[in-house]
Amino acid sequence: MNQSIAHAELIATFKRADADAAHKFGLIKAVEQKGPKAIQAAIETAARAAKRRASLAKKLNVLGVSLKD
Repeated sequence: MNQSIAHAELIATFKRADADAAHKFGLIKAVEQKGPKAIQAAIETAARAAKRRASLAKKLNVLGVSLKD
């Protein structure tokens, strides 16, 4: 596979993970009224999404790709 294609795919995956993490953090606000268990579940889900995003950012950084907003 061409490296530039692989980088583009990794960047696209990162951007999807970034959007997913932002969405999951937004869900925390949405479940505020549902109680502590719902909030905890939303926090754990958001943390996993943020971890995926950080992992992809680290891979991109190793490749020399910087995704500063």
